[in-house]
Amino acid sequence: MSKVLAWVAAARLRTLPLSVSGVVIGTALANFHGSSDCIIFILALLTTIAFQVTSNFANDYGDGVKGTDNDLRIGPKRAFQSKLLSANELKTGILGAIIISGILVIAVLNVSFGMEDLEYIILFGSLGLVSIWAAIKYTVGNSAYGYKGLGDIFVFVFFGLVAVLGSMFLYTKTIFWTALLPASTCGLLSTGVLNLNNLRDYETDSKAGKNTLVVRMGFENGKKYHYFLLVSAFLCLLAFMLLSNTDWYQYAVLIAFIPIFLHMAKVKRTSNVAALDPELKKLALSTFLLAILFYISYNNFL
Repeated sequence: MSKVLAWVAAARLRTLPLSVSGVVIGTALANFHGSSDCIIFILALLTTIAFQVTSNFANDYGDGVKGTDNDLRIGPKRAFQSKLLSANELKTGILGAIIISGILVIAVLNVSFGMEDLEYIILFGSLGLVSIWAAIKYTVGNSAYGYKGLGDIFVFVFFGLVAVLGSMFLYTKTIFWTALLPASTCGLLSTGVLNLNNLRDYETDSKAGKNTLVVRMGFENGKKYHYFLLVSAFLCLLAFMLLSNTDWYQYAVLIAFIPIFLHMAKVKRTSNVAALDPELKKLALSTFLLAILFYISYNNFL
């Protein structure tokens, strides 16, 4: 495999649709409340993608050097694990991704706030730095929070609340409390993707000392927790629709939960961790589908 393809593999392109879902939902909420800006939308998407690629490079490096990614691991082989990229090469890639992320953060803040709202620039600039830190510290270092069962909290906050509410604020300069509901839906589904990943890796994580929430609670309780995440996501979105005087066609967003609940039934029937790997893509793409349907349904052009 060429170096270019190795870097593409390390970037884990299949994770990108999920990562941008929060921005898509946040933009739809802004449009629903009468605010839109194509440049902000593009820059916010690029910034989120840069954060995700930074996280993917860091995860490849962190799990690789700790030995968590080994020959017993189920799922796609990682670049470091497969010796396609060295530790030093991944460090360089992480640094490059951080620089690109920083440039994009500055760009989107400049377009959204200019120099008139300095307090917002400081706030969102700080959020950008914390997001980069969270992307790296999930698996990198002795204090990696992903090894302490805290990954679920960070995913819910950053993929849900920060992504959706932060994106909306870039346009509207305010937050509507009802937006917490679709933000929670996005965060809960994203946490579901992480939990499914941890269910799949339950056995190898246990042996490697990666104490994810699933390792701490056990496989069967991890499955019950998975059901809770998905059902709660549905209830949050339904509550938002009922509170927002939603038109009949906007309930089409709930179509995305058909494959999600079919996925949940599949997880319930599955006891073999290897059989969970294909479900990751299904849940991630279903979340992205929900974001797209939400964007279409809650745009003022309809």
